[in-house]
Amino acid sequence: MANDLRLPTDRIVRPDKDRFLAEENPFEAMMSRFDRAAELLDLEPGIYKILRHAEKQITVAIPVLKDNGEVEVFTGHRVLYNTARGPAKGGIRFDMAVTLDEVKALAAWMTWKCAVVNIPFGGAKGGVVCDPLTMSVAELERLTRRYTAGIMSVLGPDSGKPIEMGGSLGRKEATGRGCMIVTKEALGHLGMPMKGTTVAVQGFGNVGSIAAMLMQREGMTITAIGDRTGGFHNKNGIDVLDAMAYVKQHGTLEGYAKADPISNEELLALDVDVLVPAALENVITTKNAANIKARVICEGANGPTTAAADAILDEKGIFVIPDILANAGGVTVSYFEWVQDRGGYFWSEATVNERLTDIMTRSFHDVLKLAQQHKVNLRTAAYMLSISRVSTVH
Repeated sequence: MANDLRLPTDRIVRPDKDRFLAEENPFEAMMSRFDRAAELLDLEPGIYKILRHAEKQITVAIPVLKDNGEVEVFTGHRVLYNTARGPAKGGIRFDMAVTLDEVKALAAWMTWKCAVVNIPFGGAKGGVVCDPLTMSVAELERLTRRYTAGIMSVLGPDSGKPIEMGGSLGRKEATGRGCMIVTKEALGHLGMPMKGTTVAVQGFGNVGSIAAMLMQREGMTITAIGDRTGGFHNKNGIDVLDAMAYVKQHGTLEGYAKADPISNEELLALDVDVLVPAALENVITTKNAANIKARVICEGANGPTTAAADAILDEKGIFVIPDILANAGGVTVSYFEWVQDRGGYFWSEATVNERLTDIMTRSFHDVLKLAQQHKVNLRTAAYMLSISRVSTVH
């Protein structure tokens, strides 16, 4: 299925040479978690082999006429990881650091994500190697059209539409809202009050800013936010709506004067109750995991924690709400859109939010129950739940 195109303007820019250290290959990180869950499930060997491989991978050359009259050829990928439970769902990422391994990992994560919240979709992902921040709107449009033409055989027309064309109300806020919902459930489980709970959010794009805004509405205190230009900290709390208005006017948080500038590494290590990494993958590694002081981590981004860092966080007793659960709100409301389009009957935003809350809450407790039964962390339990649901269909 096609998805809306979200340009990664909230991404934190890092040098390419640091992106894929051996520890940080996203597909290998996903596979290490998959292998652990499959072992605990005693997965049938044939099914194990099937689920370890993507169903289909496409790489295309994308010639694009630049505004200066020159032609540049970009590389694009599309991966359908698994369609056993339904049509493959997944968006498109534009970034210089896109690789086939990363796209495969994101497609696999989408497969497990849909299964965790028990919606009838499979997982896919697309990516184009480019720097969208240096391209004009016209160049990006030509790039997107040519890329789409190249992968049309594996796309469908049924998702990611504007409201006026059959899109669902509440879709834009859904991923951030899902993060807030599962964080709220985690705090309740841990006996921590909502009011006054301190939160640091790394990544102030759509997911991070909406999550921060909704958490603030619930009484939490947002003490730090950050984007690709750096972090900003105010121990007394940041007015999230004010910060969002600043970003809308200036494009980034750079120069935001109502909080003290800090680095994104310093933001990750702040003494807060909740940390929300909502930017890039692989920001929590063996290099910095020991420095994290948060009691709860809610993974708004895909793959923000490397597999090797998991053990360090476990040892520190940090309660991690894994990405395939924490940020599943977006695909859940995409499913709602799919349902509404087929029925030709559209729900109110309140109904969308109510049904999203029901699914995210139930899914959190499904994963928590499995974690307690098997004495594993939430990430392993989430993988066990999703893999068992996909393997049952196979």
